[in-house]
Amino acid sequence: MTSSSPVVIIFGGSRGIGAACASAFATAGWQVCTTSTSASSKAAHGQNYQADIRDAASVASVFEQARAQFGTAPQAVIANAGINVPGAPVGSFKPDDFRQLMEVNVIGAFNVLAEAARQVRDGGSIVAITTSLVRHVVPGTGPYAATKAAVESLVRAMAKELSGRNIRVNGVAPGPVDTDLFNAGKTDQVKARMAAFSPFNRIGRPEEIAEVVQFLASDKASWIQGQIVQPNGGMV
Repeated sequence: MTSSSPVVIIFGGSRGIGAACASAFATAGWQVCTTSTSASSKAAHGQNYQADIRDAASVASVFEQARAQFGTAPQAVIANAGINVPGAPVGSFKPDDFRQLMEVNVIGAFNVLAEAARQVRDGGSIVAITTSLVRHVVPGTGPYAATKAAVESLVRAMAKELSGRNIRVNGVAPGPVDTDLFNAGKTDQVKARMAAFSPFNRIGRPEEIAEVVQFLASDKASWIQGQIVQPNGGMV
């Protein structure tokens, strides 16, 4: 790796899909920056910064630190940071839980995407992680899926807004993936039912999503713009 290697900032890169993305970019020769909510988190690849994406100033600070360290603006930004809460039908969903989802998954994603639009290099790439649940309706997941649908709307708008700078903006919408976020609070029976969403009858692996993300950030995806790519094993 050289100082001329492209820089990627992965928001939410300490575990799960984000950590797999860090590994994929590092393997491809990129200089990797990740973020986490904890100052004690260690980066498996590159540099890790603490950030609270709900705070626009905290997000901006990540870009400032990365530029100071690497001497250049990022070639790619991955908006992966997000949360989920216990699912429930809309009629019984707790308002405080929905507000928490909105603050992280919508306002936080907006802060990351807006700063990325200002900071990413011309000719660069922005990729946001959403969910196939936006199109595959599952009872109890409506509020979570709604927050990711909002992110997809931002992606499509930004793709048209930033095309003049040759910046590509796309989304990656996985199906169920074997991560801590997915596994939290789910019984084996629930996991088996969700595995059956795919004709392969299994849950996806983080690295399978990461390879798609890394591809979209690369020059090999030069003609892909404003798309929502769904690595979900045929779920939808």
